[in-house]
Amino acid sequence: MHNLKRNLLSVALASATLMLAQGVHAQQAEDDEAQGRKDLRTQDEEKAVELDSYVVTGIARSIQKSIAIKQVSNSIVEAVSAEDIGKLPDTSIAESIARLPGLSAQRVAGRASTINIRGLAGDFSTTLLNGREQVSAGDNRGVEFDQYPSELLSGVVVYKTPDAKLPAQGISGTVDLQTVRPLSYSGPRLSFNGRLEENSLGNLNDGYDDMGYRVSAAFIDKFADDTIGLAIGYARLDSPGQFKEWEAWGFPTFQDSAGNDVLVLGGNKLKAGSVDNVRDGLMGVLEFAPNDIYTGAIDVYYSKFERAETTRWMEFGLGWSGASLANPVVEDGFLVSGNWTGIRPVVRTDLSDFDDKLFAIGFKNEFWFNEDFRAVADFSLSKADRNQEILEVYAGAATTDTAAFSLDRANGPARFQFGLDYADPSIIGLTDPGGWGQDGYVKYPNVDDELRSARLAVERSFLEGVFSSFEAGVNYSNREKSRESNEFFLDLAGAGFQLIPSELLQSPTGLPFSNTGVIAYNTRGVVDRFYNFRPNNCRDCAAKNWSVEEDIVQLFGQLNIDTEVAGMYLRGNLGLQYIDVEQESRGLSVRGGDGGTATPVVDGDDYSDVLPSLNLALQLTDAQTLRFGAARQVARPRMDHMRFFADFGIDASRAQPFWSGSGGNPRLRPWESDSFDLSWELYFGDGQGYVSAAVFHKDLNTFIYEEVNTNFDFSVFDLSPFANSPNLPGTTIGEFRQQANGEGGSINGWELATSLPLGTVWDALDGFGVLASYSDTRSSISPNGPNGAVTQTLPGLSRYVSNLTAYYERGGFSTRISQRSRSSFRGEIQGFGADRETQFIRGEDVVDFQMSYAFGEESSLNGATILLQVNNLTNEEYREFFRDPNVQDRPRKFVEYGRTVLLGVTYKF
Repeated sequence: MHNLKRNLLSVALASATLMLAQGVHAQQAEDDEAQGRKDLRTQDEEKAVELDSYVVTGIARSIQKSIAIKQVSNSIVEAVSAEDIGKLPDTSIAESIARLPGLSAQRVAGRASTINIRGLAGDFSTTLLNGREQVSAGDNRGVEFDQYPSELLSGVVVYKTPDAKLPAQGISGTVDLQTVRPLSYSGPRLSFNGRLEENSLGNLNDGYDDMGYRVSAAFIDKFADDTIGLAIGYARLDSPGQFKEWEAWGFPTFQDSAGNDVLVLGGNKLKAGSVDNVRDGLMGVLEFAPNDIYTGAIDVYYSKFERAETTRWMEFGLGWSGASLANPVVEDGFLVSGNWTGIRPVVRTDLSDFDDKLFAIGFKNEFWFNEDFRAVADFSLSKADRNQEILEVYAGAATTDTAAFSLDRANGPARFQFGLDYADPSIIGLTDPGGWGQDGYVKYPNVDDELRSARLAVERSFLEGVFSSFEAGVNYSNREKSRESNEFFLDLAGAGFQLIPSELLQSPTGLPFSNTGVIAYNTRGVVDRFYNFRPNNCRDCAAKNWSVEEDIVQLFGQLNIDTEVAGMYLRGNLGLQYIDVEQESRGLSVRGGDGGTATPVVDGDDYSDVLPSLNLALQLTDAQTLRFGAARQVARPRMDHMRFFADFGIDASRAQPFWSGSGGNPRLRPWESDSFDLSWELYFGDGQGYVSAAVFHKDLNTFIYEEVNTNFDFSVFDLSPFANSPNLPGTTIGEFRQQANGEGGSINGWELATSLPLGTVWDALDGFGVLASYSDTRSSISPNGPNGAVTQTLPGLSRYVSNLTAYYERGGFSTRISQRSRSSFRGEIQGFGADRETQFIRGEDVVDFQMSYAFGEESSLNGATILLQVNNLTNEEYREFFRDPNVQDRPRKFVEYGRTVLLGVTYKF
């Protein structure tokens, strides 16, 4: 009886996955298929082809695909599925993923870029493409998902619980991006997409545009009696970005005439920026199945993302300057308005150019030696590089100025009325108004990341017993990531104040939150004509030059469970990974005792981990499933934390001189968590909808303090320049401030989610539906060590995350409105010097809208769809704030990105 049930269920699950997922969850489909007999494969594929003509289309089709993937998975997963090739509507896959239960996105330059799973930043997760680990053009491990056009992906699966077969994992989860599998399609497909877009802020800077476009095309077909499948896709994005920004330097405390403490705006930045985003993406898949013994696939992905940004702005000191204040108005301990005299604004023009390239190729081979035994050999390469230029040029007036201001103490911004016109080229010239000892600055940060991997695995299937199959294998990967930055001061070649010639002038830029504009000019032309470059060999520059290499061997074994318990069907897996890691970091040490000379240094470590995992899915009824997951999970350290940079010397300030320094830690061990998950799922309406409730607990055995003092043996450095020092310590053991592994702490949370087609509740609401989720996540970890500030939280941790989508679809007409919300969190951003830093980011509610109409068979336009889309419908601002446990929160940054309206057409046949 059980054997018959196993085979029938395997056929049903494989058919459902093939029919509804169409390759979105390639790894899971492969696992389900492997649980059945080899001679059932052809039967399943024929079934899928026949059922693929089912009339479910549009949003309903996408939802049902995602539900099917979630339902048949042995792990706890969330899924995104395309309605059809090229039909995911978002600018990048990040926006699609951010709507899943328990997930959220952090906006970068107004766009969703990095993904947080269960309140943890991207560095705590791993991203795969077709089951293979991916590199990143960013500084660390976290993938920047805006590198992946949604049009080239057929879907995404997010593993919240791991299994032993995953080649890489994280503490928060694993994101598996999927391209199409052409042999799973029932016939040839060809589609074209085109959209025009406009930004509501208009064009803020000369030389940019507020209009852009998106185009894509995809082709899928099978040849040679359906033994060869080919899929090719191309997507181009030329998208404008505009922003208005206010930023505070900080809020020092002063005393008023009555002796009361008053928070005063220490300094201020006002910015108007324009961005040109150009991304080209290319996807290709060649799949072949020449016989019943062998199947293979080669898939290639390439993305080139160029981002050019010009920001014209002004910054100036207030409380942190020699300026004087008159007519102050104080509310609740804040200076909210007044008149400043003696200010000296720096008028800046910043150019920032990114050139990111991402390339991935994989070659998978599958062999069936007999009905019950198969083997897999998979080889892949993933490469990314980023070349960046950040240029600053300073200007200002020859005299000081006055400014009246008012401040929104809760959110910012502050608004100003200046006495001078900073757009007037007769009074504003190139100079160093801030007295910084430089007239400009330029830096060239570059990142290279390369990962080579190989996977060999076998599987033996069983027809009887508790276990349906046993899988075992080895994964090998070699990854090397490096970063470097050459930096230069800009010095005016002539006088200290240089008016800009008329032939280099451009139309002035309106300065937000003020009554003036700022001067605009051909920045590169000005630099070429008036400036000399002076190298900067500072400590911080040395810290930006490093490389990290990892060799990882992963052995795994997994038993797949397929049995009955008390008359209920139970499936899942029990697995074990053994991981051996060798890591090495190369960088520079700066000896403070001899003027900051930089010397190459190298250090590293090796270690091993044993990671057990268990996933169980108990089918309580035909509609209800209870899931349990238990696993030991790891997330490897951030690579900039592993850099072997050191700034060191002798500290003679105490009675006994000792060695002292600071830098990175090339011997860091991973984050390690014992994780437990419990989930209940109810499916209804023949798979059209579901309700789920989940809880999870992560007990951290090892985590990484962001910066603590540790005992350190300085003999790893060249100490000979200090040999004649009168303060030479008697031992090489000293104190080094760096990242370090710690113990203790936990992450806990619960999640609710539903996909509810309202027609299953009341026939009159047929076509209406709701997708909703809510999560609550808490952490007891102090990232800055046992004595760290209590206000510090893990990067990416929003306690509350919710997503809501309401849709209607009928007769070719479709509309949806989505809101993704998250509470305040500490996010990672690119800060001063192009280094990563964390800031507190206000919670936000981002709303997107889409409406479309697909012409039917009765129309001469059959196959065409017209689309109207509005991103950031409510023009939600991006806001950062200062947090201090002793005073109320204060606004730090306020950015308005505007809304983007898109109008487009899709045609497929």
